[in-house]
Amino acid sequence: MIGAGVFAVWAPALGAAGSGILIALAIAAVVAFCNATSSAQLAAVHPVAGGTYAYARAEIGPWSGFIAGWCFVIGKIASCAAMAMTFASYAAPAGWERPVAVVAVAALATVNCFGVTRTALATRVLVTLSLLGLAAVVSAGIGGAPHSPAPLADATAYGVLQGAGLMFFAFAGYARIATMGEEVVDPARTIPRAIVLALGGAVVVYIAVGVTVLAVLGGDAANSAAPLADVVAAAGWSWAEPVVRVAAAAASLGALLALLTGIGRTSLAMAREADLPRWLSVVNKRWQAPQRAEIAVAVVVIAIVLIADLRGAIGFSSFGVLLYYLIANASAFRQSTEVRRYPRALQVVGAVGCLVLVSTLPVVASLVGTVVVLVGVGYRMLRLRLLAR
Repeated sequence: MIGAGVFAVWAPALGAAGSGILIALAIAAVVAFCNATSSAQLAAVHPVAGGTYAYARAEIGPWSGFIAGWCFVIGKIASCAAMAMTFASYAAPAGWERPVAVVAVAALATVNCFGVTRTALATRVLVTLSLLGLAAVVSAGIGGAPHSPAPLADATAYGVLQGAGLMFFAFAGYARIATMGEEVVDPARTIPRAIVLALGGAVVVYIAVGVTVLAVLGGDAANSAAPLADVVAAAGWSWAEPVVRVAAAAASLGALLALLTGIGRTSLAMAREADLPRWLSVVNKRWQAPQRAEIAVAVVVIAIVLIADLRGAIGFSSFGVLLYYLIANASAFRQSTEVRRYPRALQVVGAVGCLVLVSTLPVVASLVGTVVVLVGVGYRMLRLRLLAR
């Protein structure tokens, strides 16, 4: 979760929510918490690869599982492209952004092909660098030069909700923990605890960073391409700006690594049920990793990097992710009392929150997302009809 989103989301979110940005952050956090508890409850009962794809198949039915898995795959593939482009914007020389983004995707997909233990080690290193950069930002806000933040635009109800939808992009990530059910020790205990603790840690970090951005830049952050770098510069800590940029690049790589891992595992689960081509279900016996799925995902991400822009990738990603969590909440709602860890009210709030936030997304992103979801539904209908013959 603590990836490129926290370094980049403040500008578009402030542009939408204005003075209501902290309310938007709170709304996004509440929806994320409800979704996280649903994922945790489901993961405890279904410790298998695939996340909500597997959960929805078991709790509701194959069609719900397919739509959840398809939304996850398409949404997170777009997120991969967004993370790769964000990394390149910080790390690459001018004019070399796309080639560097392609190399980053290929390198991290290679890491994933050699098993989750290597993925976990790389993630620890990248998250540590990200947290150091964020600590520099907050320290500059507290101990830097006096600030004169620009006034914030007036908030509207719709703007706050749109800001919450954009902020949710920075929270999304706990579902990827749930996709690892076949590769961790004691998943029924480990995965639920990891999901809730990870979300709690992210909320604390985001509140600290958000308050710092408002205190130092105020409304000027809405027009900044790199608001956290601008915070340290405005606070008189120009020496720390390269640190923040390195941290942003590391955060982007960390998010990209986790995204590629989760998508590969969900693709594996879908391929096992023939909802994706079965050749993607092969797991390397030595490294216990779905190498074909990882390579296929990387190829698609690289194609998007070469043809799309960052804004379009983020909007499309949010559409798929929010629909995925909508189905996760519905699946958890149907679970019996014997396995329930959280009240059903949380799942209702989470589902309604997903519907509200997805309705605030840009029209183009929603239209393109709807078309791609329908393409997936059409593919499955055609496959089932051919099998029936």
